[in-house]
Amino acid sequence: MFDENERLAIQEARWLIDECGAEAPLYAAMRAEKAIEQKDFARCARWKRILEILDESPAAKSAGSKY
Repeated sequence: MFDENERLAIQEARWLIDECGAEAPLYAAMRAEKAIEQKDFARCARWKRILEILDESPAAKSAGSKY
């Protein structure tokens, strides 16, 4: 089973795929970078996990082929 943080990261990754398609990883990377600039390392870790989920996701890869 997933803990609450993991479940939220998966949910956010799915939302990004639906909203941004192939640009979802770029959006997540920009959010992680902004969190680093603001020295919010917990939020940065969350966005980095979302990036990992997007990288593993076949839905993100198929969204890239749509465009």
